[in-house]
Amino acid sequence: MVTQHALNRQAKPLSINQMRIKRFKQNRRGYISLWIFIICFIMSLFAEFFINNKPIMIKYQDQFYFPIVKDYVETDFGGEFSTTANYLDPTISRKIKQDGFIIWPPFRYSYNTLVYNTKTTFPTAPSSQNWLGTTDAGFDVLANIVYGFRISIFFAILLTLITSVIGIFIGAIQGYYGGKVDLVGQRFIEIWSGLPVLFVIILLSSIMPLSFWWLLAITVLFGWMALVGVVRAEFLRTRNFDYIRAARALGVSDSKIMFKHILPNAMVATLTLLPFILCGAISTLTSLDFLGFGLPLDAPSLGRLLLQGKNNLQAPWLGISAFLVIATLLSLLIFIGEAVRDAFDPNKGGLR
Repeated sequence: MVTQHALNRQAKPLSINQMRIKRFKQNRRGYISLWIFIICFIMSLFAEFFINNKPIMIKYQDQFYFPIVKDYVETDFGGEFSTTANYLDPTISRKIKQDGFIIWPPFRYSYNTLVYNTKTTFPTAPSSQNWLGTTDAGFDVLANIVYGFRISIFFAILLTLITSVIGIFIGAIQGYYGGKVDLVGQRFIEIWSGLPVLFVIILLSSIMPLSFWWLLAITVLFGWMALVGVVRAEFLRTRNFDYIRAARALGVSDSKIMFKHILPNAMVATLTLLPFILCGAISTLTSLDFLGFGLPLDAPSLGRLLLQGKNNLQAPWLGISAFLVIATLLSLLIFIGEAVRDAFDPNKGGLR
């Protein structure tokens, strides 16, 4: 017999956040895409443990070494030179195995490991040694894809977070105060958004070598406007509501009204746009790398792999591999964004 407590618990309505989570899960494509993206991202975080030219652990003369987190010199393992140990060197490997053992990652190449002893000139075709072949510079394609995937995601996440914070703050200021503040802000955004971003990056790259952080700073400088319009419109709509007027009459500070009472309403539209902004950030980095104005040449890059595929049409595995990875990554983010948008849309109907 069902107790009254059980009936009351079953009849308890879902909160709005629980309904959104349930709507998100009902979108199977977006929900599965989220899990695939999370798994791929977590695996890329630990890429050194399964794709690396350094051993995970070495035991030599009753001492343990961890080259994956610390560099050692050849003399530590009986070598002749005080240079960083090359563990792929047969001489060093043999000396270690004579008085210890080596635990290797499953795949013994990093993104900057030069492949030796190939039967043909670079780029070489996929083989049992290099599953996706090598680049025209002699580097493993699979390792470059894994490390390039990780740096693209890190770049996109940082760019999305920083630009979102700036855009939300400026949109909130414009929308809440309105009047001359909003007018001046809109005219400045119109002028700033009209600047040729690519030409500015080309100019800066000719003056100074662009690093990861310099490139991030430049793209933040021109990419913070993505959320300004959405947040501004929500603040303009909400600032004259009765409860906002009541809060002003009670002497509540403007900052508290903006970020405690109005901002939560604006976050609904903001959160639905974040996956699409993340997607755009990855496309931006890939495009800049493809054009040669992105990350340094010694950094792994998906865009540079696309460029190699364009320059080496006789090696189709380069372009196909990079294209499939980028297309899959962007598709996952688009599917996640659609699911988030549907989850926050109250007009999508009831739960099934």
